[in-house]
Amino acid sequence: MQANDVRVLKSAAVPTFAVGVVAVIVAFLLAGGKGALGATLGTLLVGVFFSISVVAVSYAARVSPQMMAIAAMVSYLVKVIAIMAVLAAFRETTAWNTQAFAWSVVVCTLVWTGFEVRGFLKTKMLYVDPEASVPGKGDS
Repeated sequence: MQANDVRVLKSAAVPTFAVGVVAVIVAFLLAGGKGALGATLGTLLVGVFFSISVVAVSYAARVSPQMMAIAAMVSYLVKVIAIMAVLAAFRETTAWNTQAFAWSVVVCTLVWTGFEVRGFLKTKMLYVDPEASVPGKGDS
């Protein structure tokens, strides 16, 4: 993983988990222990899924720019489907408060996405490789 990718990951993960802590506290105050458990699980779900996505895209970026774009689109699709599947699978659970779980997933997803975009915008990445050789030009 490149230093830029680590910075983007940190810039998204830290605010997301801070918001997750707030979500756990609010859920505890509104729904008790089951609410806090639901909010904790929702926050962890977002953190794990989105971290895996950043790592996958970072790895694909080392292969080629085309692979990076494909990995980003596929990981986004997999995240959406997986989160929907988890929400649907645990819709009727009584082990935790499902509303706290769902709201923490939604809020943490929005926070992660916003801060990930912010992290990419603040990253000083070169658009052109300054050390790349030009095909057909000999070293003289």
